[in-house]
Amino acid sequence: MENLKTGQFFGQTNEIIHLDGLTLTDTEYTHSKVDWHYHENAYFTFILEGSVIEGNRKETYHCDAGSLLFHNWQDAHYNIKPDGFTRGFHIELDQNWYRSFDFNADAVQGSVKLVHPQVKILMYNIFRETKLNDTSKQLAINTLLIDIFSRIVNTPSASHRNPPGWVNKLKETLHDSPTEEWSLHALALYLDIHPVHLSRDFTKYFNCNLGEYLRNIKIQRSLAMLSDKELSLTDIALECGFSDQSHFIRCFKASNHINPSHYRKLLLK
Repeated sequence: MENLKTGQFFGQTNEIIHLDGLTLTDTEYTHSKVDWHYHENAYFTFILEGSVIEGNRKETYHCDAGSLLFHNWQDAHYNIKPDGFTRGFHIELDQNWYRSFDFNADAVQGSVKLVHPQVKILMYNIFRETKLNDTSKQLAINTLLIDIFSRIVNTPSASHRNPPGWVNKLKETLHDSPTEEWSLHALALYLDIHPVHLSRDFTKYFNCNLGEYLRNIKIQRSLAMLSDKELSLTDIALECGFSDQSHFIRCFKASNHINPSHYRKLLLK
């Protein structure tokens, strides 16, 4: 089984950035199938465009644009790329990075598909930082990565081993229908719990309030669509559940500190 060294990924690497303890690559996937292999470092895979299927010893993940995976070091997996263009952004973390910030390298084990929208928005912001000619790049990226890890190790699965049934049901519902105009009472009725209970306990399991979570799902969905040059900002706004383009731009800028048209230019560099 092949062991890939730092900075090695199957495909055409468009850009590689080395920072202290971190290696970031922007890679086009060119292989229709990659056999079982593993990497010497733990790393994130973030699909920017297209799609890929990834399998490991326990799970098979179907990943489209906006999908985010974390692999612990030496975790074996394979990849299948459907027809079409696929582009991935990777962040490798060596042991020195973990030690420098007192993170346990084994806090997240195996391969995990991360679905929290705020974590994905943070990853898009890291990608944005790689495209800016800024002397604070390393500081900004480390700050964002620490925020991501802090959220990962405090997810419901990590801090609440047996969350109530409504938690997963609600997560699936919100991600499957982010444009639905849910009210607190309608969600509570659907989940068969009291609205006060839902509002009070949501933060415990999702690390933000319900309104923030819904808004972040819409923003994350819009980020995954910006690489499609055929879609106007109005198309994206309506597809993601915003009332109009102006509302979309305001929410996007509040979340990403940049307007969507500028972010699209960075994404397509």
